[in-house]
Amino acid sequence: MLKYKNRPTYMDGYRFASKAEAERYLILKMLLKSGQIQEFSLQPKFPLHAPDGTRIGHYIADFLVVDKKGAKWAEDVKGVRTQLFNWKAKHFRAEYPHIELRIIK
Repeated sequence: MLKYKNRPTYMDGYRFASKAEAERYLILKMLLKSGQIQEFSLQPKFPLHAPDGTRIGHYIADFLVVDKKGAKWAEDVKGVRTQLFNWKAKHFRAEYPHIELRIIK
């Protein structure tokens, strides 16, 4: 299924939702190889909870990146920011304030 005219792209055995996401993967690989970042992972899943602790869903970022000093951030490659994404991003930021959420266009 094509979502927002994105075409799935395959690289290194991974399926990316868009060409832009696959290109970001290549950039992160170069940053890792050059030592500018310590590590990165694909499709990290973060549970989301209501204030009372009830699980209300999850947020899956495109990447989780760790820099040389150990700082972490989640990246999401977005062309279109949907209402659902905005809701999940709001809850992610509230629940994981120690992990910056970066939107890559």
